[in-house]
Amino acid sequence: MSSFPGSVPDLSVLFLLLLLLPLPPISGGRGGGGGGHDYDRALHLSILFFEGQRSGRLPPDQRLRWRHDSALHDGSTAGVDLTGGYYDAGDNVKFGFPMAFTTTMLSWSIIDFGRNMGRELTHAVKAVKWATDYLLKATAIPGVVFVQVGDAFSDHNCWERPEDMDTVRTAYKIDSSHPGSDVAGDWPLPPLSSGHVTPSTPGFFSVVPFGYVFEFADRHRGAYSSSLHRAVCPFYCDVNGYQDELLWGAAWLHKASRSRVYREYIMRNEVVLHAGDTINEFGWDNKHAGINVLISKEVLMGKAGYFESFKQNADGFICSLLPGISHPQVQYSPGGLIFKAGGSNMQHVTSLSFLLLAYSNYLSHANKVVPCGGGRSASPALLKLLAKRQVNYILGDNPLRMSYMVGYGARYPQRIHHRASSLPSVQAHPAHIGCKAGSRFFLSPNPNPNLLAGAVVGGPNVTDAFPDSRPFFQESEPTTYINAPLVGLLAFFSAHP
Repeated sequence: MSSFPGSVPDLSVLFLLLLLLPLPPISGGRGGGGGGHDYDRALHLSILFFEGQRSGRLPPDQRLRWRHDSALHDGSTAGVDLTGGYYDAGDNVKFGFPMAFTTTMLSWSIIDFGRNMGRELTHAVKAVKWATDYLLKATAIPGVVFVQVGDAFSDHNCWERPEDMDTVRTAYKIDSSHPGSDVAGDWPLPPLSSGHVTPSTPGFFSVVPFGYVFEFADRHRGAYSSSLHRAVCPFYCDVNGYQDELLWGAAWLHKASRSRVYREYIMRNEVVLHAGDTINEFGWDNKHAGINVLISKEVLMGKAGYFESFKQNADGFICSLLPGISHPQVQYSPGGLIFKAGGSNMQHVTSLSFLLLAYSNYLSHANKVVPCGGGRSASPALLKLLAKRQVNYILGDNPLRMSYMVGYGARYPQRIHHRASSLPSVQAHPAHIGCKAGSRFFLSPNPNPNLLAGAVVGGPNVTDAFPDSRPFFQESEPTTYINAPLVGLLAFFSAHP
């Protein structure tokens, strides 16, 4: 782990950080590491990736042409239309929990960094809309939220294209008798946040406010992994509990509506719902750091002094990420990559880096720094530097000189754990490929035939080693919730290289 002394002022910390977290020697120009990155191209690819994850009937302007219509009967067994939405990763299941988080992070990327997206803003809004159209369908019946389509066990027992899938497409729901405050607490956010951000954006879409879904989540408290354990565990089992999603939902509802009701809810439930717990976590299961950073913006703007404790939590989160400040749950690889135990490490890298950058901007506007104790502080410039180094690591500034974004740079993963990418496309092989017939493609040493442009994989391990191999799914599988925060990061750095 890289480190720096903790008893020096911020500018010295920044200088020493540059010295003690050196870039590995890398050759190559823009897009290949070393001499600067083509953040515009990386932004373009990061949004294009979502078109490869689309479920349902694809639109005429679909750009990844090797993908075709799929799952056109989703929801039919429950008498509802649940077509559309996104496959979360390299499989063919639609998991609602990570989809809601993905869409919220795409929306937050637009809220904070949409002005830096240029012509890609239209595509980013379309990526949000593809999900919100589905989320609206999933909440069309009052008192019911459909949170998953597809049986994960039967799906994971096959290796087949989404266009061919013939596995069980059960539609799983939560209701008053089978609560899921975690998923339902997350659900209102994408429509609200996207509606809040770009009402004047060309092609903007309007959605019905989802406050009633939050009320349902709060009234019928419980974790969806208790109600639907067999369906969702161990894939997207809620380990962290539902309390953070209720605060997360209230924070976004307050941001969007400025309603006193949600402000009072946050203040009343801050302790009950454990606002300060596990502050260095942020992802589809644990929203604590995101809650504190989101609410802290109002404190830094001088509009909500009553939320001061959230800013203190956000400051603590920032300090826990600084290299050299000991924290048992945050490590840095020898090459400088944030690393947290568990699978798909890049989900932590992009989500935590997004918060570093967002908080840096909030601090800059308030002319503030983060106090870390012992005379140490972290400036907005330092936070931006830390976030940028993580982005650059992903794009190729790492010991293997490899971009972890498919299609970016001269060298990137070729054998990603992704069914549609690894099997012949419908154009190349029109005949049906059955459940087990795809196994030979899974086990093949050959590169994937279809380029899932923009996909960012789970990434290297704590020693910076990466097996470019489909069976190593924790390292080689892309996910929507890896890419979603990266969209905002790349937008900012495309305008501030």
